[in-house]
Amino acid sequence: MSQSAFNTRKLAIAALLCAFAVVGSLFSFPVFGSKCAPVQHVVNILCAVLLGPFWGVFVAFAASLLRNLFGLGTVLAFPGSMCGALLCGLVYWRFKNLFATLAAEIFGTGIVGGLLSYPVAVTFMGIAAGSVAFYAFVMPFLISTIGGAILAGILVAALQKNGALGRMQLILRPRT
Repeated sequence: MSQSAFNTRKLAIAALLCAFAVVGSLFSFPVFGSKCAPVQHVVNILCAVLLGPFWGVFVAFAASLLRNLFGLGTVLAFPGSMCGALLCGLVYWRFKNLFATLAAEIFGTGIVGGLLSYPVAVTFMGIAAGSVAFYAFVMPFLISTIGGAILAGILVAALQKNGALGRMQLILRPRT
């Protein structure tokens, strides 16, 4: 397979996952007073195991941008999804461990993304710095990412069990 065919396959998978994240943002449910929207987190983990960390960040950025353009999200989607995608992608790339990848998504989105959302909210959303605590976004982000990580863990474990994940990874792996 040529390098261009390899890139085309990765781009096609990235586009499908981006579309899934945008459409999936329409589905959410309340959990402890927070809105749990798990699909972006599932997409982050699928990107990590199929495409790699930098494709995951690209998909997270594109999905966040599209959600904002369509009025389906806020600028807080950028730090949460992109931090989670990068961290879980790097962890999977380095360790190839599903549990560590899920934990990295939770930490990257829930903690790092939640903390980075504070300056984003103050700067771009006009929220007064004194009206919201620095860590105010962490709990809602954690609730959403834990839900998504559980769903992704079930999905990826099922794909691993029946061998589909390995076949997908082989198809997307560059040939030298």
